[in-house]
Amino acid sequence: MLQDFGNDSLSRIRRMIGQPALDCLQASRVVVIGLGAVGSYAVEGLARAGVGQFVLVDFDVVTESNINRQLYALHSSLGQSKVGLACQRVRDINPAAAVQPMELFAHEDTFDKIFSGEVDLVIDAIDSFNPKVSLLAEASRLGLPLVSSMGAALRRDPSKVQVAPLHETHTCPLARRVRKMLRRRNAPEDFLCVYSTESTADLPDSALASQEESEPHYRDRGRQRRTLGSLPTLTGIFGLTAANTGLQLLQDRVPAMQAGKSG
Repeated sequence: MLQDFGNDSLSRIRRMIGQPALDCLQASRVVVIGLGAVGSYAVEGLARAGVGQFVLVDFDVVTESNINRQLYALHSSLGQSKVGLACQRVRDINPAAAVQPMELFAHEDTFDKIFSGEVDLVIDAIDSFNPKVSLLAEASRLGLPLVSSMGAALRRDPSKVQVAPLHETHTCPLARRVRKMLRRRNAPEDFLCVYSTESTADLPDSALASQEESEPHYRDRGRQRRTLGSLPTLTGIFGLTAANTGLQLLQDRVPAMQAGKSG
């Protein structure tokens, strides 16, 4: 006789991974830092999979240039807080989810707040280089399970998107720079990364804007960054791959949780 899995919003997740793994996801607290092109899709995948607690971190608001690739960016949401939009969407997907908004810039002076309380998983989806390195070093120092997105812009081939520990990545210029800076800090390089093995050598000049064409930063945080060409398909794949990798890490905790219950 076939098992009755019900027909609620998580019934297909339950069929796929089983009730113990779903219980684990529902009990998990995940910190997602950066809610743009990659982070918005990472949150989407985690929320629809049944993750029960979120800490969502971003200091920015939606602009028109975000519409090509960011889940929360619509003409109707221009000027609105990304954190506010993300929280609203998660609660609409799963009204039972606990969502903590943090509308702040992720850097050394805010890590204590971001990582306060129990953390079962960190998703790094920020693109400011120095804050990213600081975040990765701090999460590693705290021993937190971590998935980091490397460079998703300038990519066109979804088959080149890979997952590997940072020290095993290759081809990606951002991953190379991050490794170099973490080594200077004597920080671990064994956390998982989503990255692409696609070369960007043959891209048109228009894919990389001049410094004069760069987008300004909001609220005077971070350095001005050059505007990079990007596709919604690739950045979304990066985000969903980060979510999928994170879901696997969370489910790896099931045996320990079951042992704790039996003990």
